[in-house]
Amino acid sequence: MVPVFMFKVFPSLFILETQSAHECLKPQRVHFQSRNFHNILHWQPGRACTSNSSIYFVQYKTYGQRQWKNKEDCWGILEFFCDLTNETSDIQEPYYGRVRTTSAGIHSGWTMTQRFTPWWETKIDPPVMNITQVNGSLLVILHAPNLPYRDKKGKSVSVENYYELVYRVFIINNSLEKEQKVYEGAGRVVEIGALAPHSVYCVVAEMYQPMLDRRSQRSEERCVELP
Repeated sequence: MVPVFMFKVFPSLFILETQSAHECLKPQRVHFQSRNFHNILHWQPGRACTSNSSIYFVQYKTYGQRQWKNKEDCWGILEFFCDLTNETSDIQEPYYGRVRTTSAGIHSGWTMTQRFTPWWETKIDPPVMNITQVNGSLLVILHAPNLPYRDKKGKSVSVENYYELVYRVFIINNSLEKEQKVYEGAGRVVEIGALAPHSVYCVVAEMYQPMLDRRSQRSEERCVELP
């Protein structure tokens, strides 16, 4: 009777151990991070089962589709991220991504993201500034960030193609340690006048998206000493 008893127990233990391995291999915190419409899928290894031998497989689909598509460049990779920018280029469409793990011949289940809509969720960088001194004034030229897309002529596409943008420009007089907003509007060329000579002024800028009620981070300070 003992051999029969042993034969019945071992398969159930093996099933439990396999199920446990499936669960602990399953990727965690699968989510999109998006900056200027560079849409990157990120994840973390399964709990308590991290291994250098673990490899990851990525799939994606548009909301409403039944069929998942393999991301060929992220099929059997060691990294914890996958660039899905090209696969999510219709920025107003909602998408899903999912990831599974394989380690030592054991496959985890899939872990899926929440619904991701690039137009709504991407974070836009602050504008780039070019500053020139002109007759005691500062001429500030603002450039919105370029996106990973190109138009029919092959030129880079600006974020202005997708959003209404309001530019805000601030100036700081270092001697007074006082900040003042000198411009708010849609124009990208701003002249700042009435400045004291022999003074150092620093300029920062940000962008505001009225439709989303969202603003970018501020640009780095650019400082100029007037003669």
